[in-house]
Amino acid sequence: MDDRVREHARVLVEWSARVEAGDDVVVSVAEDAHDLAVAVAAELGDRGANLVATYASDEVTRAYLRAHDGDFEADPAHELALYESADVALFLGGGRNTAATADVDGDVRAAYSRARSGVREARMDTDWVSTVHPTRSLAQQAGMAYEAYRDFVYEAVLRDWASLADEMARLKDVLDAGSEVHIVADRTDLTMSIEDRIAVNSAASVAYDSHNLPSGEVFTAPVAESVEGEAFFDVPMTINGHRVRDVHLTFADGEVTDFEAGTNAHVLADVLETDDGARRLGELGVGMNRGIDRVTDNILFDEKMGGTVHMALGRAYDACLPEGETGNASAVHVDLIADVTGDSRFEVDGEVIQRNGTFRWEDGFESA
Repeated sequence: MDDRVREHARVLVEWSARVEAGDDVVVSVAEDAHDLAVAVAAELGDRGANLVATYASDEVTRAYLRAHDGDFEADPAHELALYESADVALFLGGGRNTAATADVDGDVRAAYSRARSGVREARMDTDWVSTVHPTRSLAQQAGMAYEAYRDFVYEAVLRDWASLADEMARLKDVLDAGSEVHIVADRTDLTMSIEDRIAVNSAASVAYDSHNLPSGEVFTAPVAESVEGEAFFDVPMTINGHRVRDVHLTFADGEVTDFEAGTNAHVLADVLETDDGARRLGELGVGMNRGIDRVTDNILFDEKMGGTVHMALGRAYDACLPEGETGNASAVHVDLIADVTGDSRFEVDGEVIQRNGTFRWEDGFESA
């Protein structure tokens, strides 16, 4: 086994999930994530945690959804109980086919997602972390040789996370103190309120309210009804098994009133029709992980890349909301990404914080 697999497991269990002796841990293992699962199991055993492993296969999910009539039981008790009893949930991605569910009917997919909203909430109430094991299917999706892709993944995952957290805290402080964000870029002129919101310094650890490994972003939840204007997302990505690119959204009173996509617009339409909350933004995020230097068509990496901004249709995360406030609710959370290294600016309360992908505290920032 590559020593980096063991180091990946150690970072996941120790830094990211902060697993302690006696914790009840659910580990969801994708089809080709076996080696990482073995290394994670060893780390959990060394810490005296209690392990339950489950099998997460997109091909199994496809078979089930294509055979089902679409009338799903709401929050099946056996799955709900699993996560309600868990302290930690670890999701090890790395399937065999990134388009395995591409031919699942959109209405069935949406019904399945809505029916499991309680399970999803129970899962998110744990100290959960998602990561991926580098696989040949992911390398192929990224357009990279397998060996090169492995190097890319570990460069993004095996970082000095404490140092990156200190750097990202600078943007968190700006967003926490701010009231309005204004983003101007190619086919983008968008404003939104972040009044009283809490920005998350996503440093790949639950200690920072961060649930992805790798991470390297600062994100918040806009006031959903405040979003006005238009936004263009030029970074291609796979949504529900389909490659979607060049998405343009128009917002009025916080809702998507018009949309376009260069490819597979019907996939975006299915997302927007999931429920009322799917037409509103639940997240604004800014990528700050300079160790991620290329687009790989994997949201776990692409949204963290320095020089990008992303926004998510659907669910807002509670960590961004004041105590007692409910944010945008939806059965989906679908991220869309824009490259802002060209002619762009990111303003908070009228002050330019980032221009052309460079922050004001970084070398090369142009003040005007």
